[in-house]
Amino acid sequence: MTQQEQHSHPRAPTTRARYLVGLIGEGITASLTPPMHEEEASALGLDYEYRIFDLIELGKHAEDVGSLLEEAHRLGYAAMNITHPCKQLVLEIVDELDPDAEHLGAVNLVVFDDDRLIGYNTDWMGYRDGLLTLPGASFERVVQIGCGGAGAATAYALLSCGTSRLDLYDVEDPRAEDLAERMRVHFPTQAVATVPTEDLPAAIARATGVVHATPLGMLHHRGVAFDVGYLRRGSWVSDVVYRPLETELIRRAAERGHPVLDGGRMVVGQAYASLHIITGEQPDRNRMERHFRTLVDAEERAGRV
Repeated sequence: MTQQEQHSHPRAPTTRARYLVGLIGEGITASLTPPMHEEEASALGLDYEYRIFDLIELGKHAEDVGSLLEEAHRLGYAAMNITHPCKQLVLEIVDELDPDAEHLGAVNLVVFDDDRLIGYNTDWMGYRDGLLTLPGASFERVVQIGCGGAGAATAYALLSCGTSRLDLYDVEDPRAEDLAERMRVHFPTQAVATVPTEDLPAAIARATGVVHATPLGMLHHRGVAFDVGYLRRGSWVSDVVYRPLETELIRRAAERGHPVLDGGRMVVGQAYASLHIITGEQPDRNRMERHFRTLVDAEERAGRV
């Protein structure tokens, strides 16, 4: 039996497993989510197993997410995390949507509740919790660069935290305007605008905080999205990229004395929220943060980041 045949379908849970959870997505074999969940569940005294279902390895397509969920449900899985490219497709599959997931138009967690599939979005929760760790951060006027899937979660979190004005920028203008329109519906008392390329430096100079929500800065996408010299004194900078944790943007901003929020906080926060929803237990966020950073440090030492 080949490795692909061994993992082409969810396996039935062992008798010892109290919680069996999976992750469906593309190119996710190196995900740090399984060890984060399992380590914290063990610390909580839970029997918990987390399995990966990489669509590429399984020879499946995003449209197969429904059949994978159906089989996992039949085999006794408690929940499935969902990532790219399936977060929007799952909207039409679940029986019930948490209001925040409905507002965002994306699901990254499906919980099996008897015969019902309930969809949640914990990405925005993870980012929100990270924002709250920024010392003395002002959310009066924030600029966000990048309006894709991660950008939707960060924008929703920023507005939920009381951002008075959110200026959105994306290299694809229609994507920024689409996100702005969606956010205006749910946050009608707050200002949400789009910024043309030529006005971005001035917008950054006025902002109390800047969020970067594109892949730029990742291992194979080195670079920075804007010149940190545009930043006003005291403004904060956030990056959703977490491989590496210290992106060039984060390093440059920190060197200039700006408070920074690396992408690891969002990753840990969404895992924390997912684990809490799945089990009903109260994970230790600080313990999860320490474990996550240990995992990333090990990757960096091995030269994989």
